[in-house]
Amino acid sequence: MSNNTSAQKKEFYLPKLRHLVQLIFLAVMGKWIYYGIFRCPFIVPFVNCERCPVITCWGRITAYFFGFWLFIPLLAIFLGRAFCGWLCPSGFVNQMLGKVAITKLKIRNKKMRWAQLGMVVTILIGLGVYFIYDNPRVMIPIRTSDEYFNSLIMSIRFADWYWAVRTVIVVALIAASLIISNFWCRFICPVGGAMELIRKISIFRIFKTDACDNCDACLRKCDMGTRPDEMNCTNCGDCLNVCHKNAIKFGRKGKQ
Repeated sequence: MSNNTSAQKKEFYLPKLRHLVQLIFLAVMGKWIYYGIFRCPFIVPFVNCERCPVITCWGRITAYFFGFWLFIPLLAIFLGRAFCGWLCPSGFVNQMLGKVAITKLKIRNKKMRWAQLGMVVTILIGLGVYFIYDNPRVMIPIRTSDEYFNSLIMSIRFADWYWAVRTVIVVALIAASLIISNFWCRFICPVGGAMELIRKISIFRIFKTDACDNCDACLRKCDMGTRPDEMNCTNCGDCLNVCHKNAIKFGRKGKQ
């Protein structure tokens, strides 16, 4: 009885802790994400911050601390896609949109892997724009007394058409999470796609043991529509206490 009570407490407190951490990072990094999507003058945001004219952008500020840029890949080596499930402000927004999505699309099907080609496409497009076209600056960010909405409207009015198209496409793909839960995070996000590759060699992870009987209780619980240590698993921990076989563990796989 005490073990069940302890498991119930963990099932209740861990998601609460994760959402608290996500809210903190949304408060800290949310402005950066907003600038990256709506006001970054470059086609590919977040990568040319050191020569960006938007001096108030947090990306420009943090660009001078190169250790920051090592944080995400190092975290992925240790904890897979935990950044997506615990820290990413955009990921948190997508999860909130996913709560009211038309479909959760929780299907355990190997064919679903083909849907992740969207991540590959966005990675290739980003690399092409950056290395072949030198990530051109195609918008002049205009500052007004209102640093958010009025500045955004004025910037869009004077932006090159392909910058506007890029921005509309990104916003539309994020909004698609209202149709398919976590659509952006699961099938489009290039950062998530890169971490998906690193996830396979991560040191610590949430995984299934041989006791798993494929009941899919974890799949039904997961916001990302997956199972532990499978495609799109973000090590969020929501599934740790839902398995009736206690077959879901956290740690070094093979060391349990």
